[in-house]
Amino acid sequence: MLRILSGLVLIVVFFCGIWYLPPWLLLVVAEGVLLLAFVEYARLAESLGARVPRVASAAAAMATCAAVGLGLPLELPLVAALVGLGGIVVASRAPGPGVLADVAGAVFPAIYLGLPLGAFVALHALAGREAVLLVLATIIVSDSAQYFTGRVFGRTKLSPAISPKKTVEGALGGFVLAPLAMAALAPWWLPGRTTGWSLLVGLAVVGLGIAGDLFESLLKRSAGVKDSSALIPGHGGVLDRIDAMLFAVPVFYVLLKYGA
Repeated sequence: MLRILSGLVLIVVFFCGIWYLPPWLLLVVAEGVLLLAFVEYARLAESLGARVPRVASAAAAMATCAAVGLGLPLELPLVAALVGLGGIVVASRAPGPGVLADVAGAVFPAIYLGLPLGAFVALHALAGREAVLLVLATIIVSDSAQYFTGRVFGRTKLSPAISPKKTVEGALGGFVLAPLAMAALAPWWLPGRTTGWSLLVGLAVVGLGIAGDLFESLLKRSAGVKDSSALIPGHGGVLDRIDAMLFAVPVFYVLLKYGA
């Protein structure tokens, strides 16, 4: 019950924020979400042996988010992240087998967190709040369909080593229901797209969401934790709630921007 209630509150807050906030304020909110997710990421990275310079790495991720969200040249924050964070690692440690993990762990948040959350804001500016709601609604329907279909029909483990509760049957429920939801909502929230386009993109969003979920589960499983944090009652941490979005939203944004 706690999971359902907190989930409903999150949905209402998300949808109201997207609907009523102007793009610049949405960027501020996205940066706040990024910071919360970064703290969880840094804990996971450090549990896996990577030493992350938190202030510099978080700044690089936030700069990347702002660049994507505001439509600024992306190479600027990425070059700064590569050179700056690489230099910090060089100056702060001796040669050893973990040096590559330290550099990768420091730079990765710019791509894993900054780029997707910036794409979230850029999607709002490009195609309007309805397009953002459409992709998020598709992800939510997919997650819910996977959960309930898996509980009722789940027999075959999808990836037992990474996420033991996920089942093939649950994934199929997401692949069936979520694209149908996108196709049903698209005429109002994203007019001008054919039903076939909506179904195909819906399938892609579901697949990317599952991949994002499994990727974050792999990080957690490798670090030996169940949730990224206990910030959200019944749901774990911020990363646990946005993991599917981190993979799905940037691709959806690219498809819309470049006319697919």
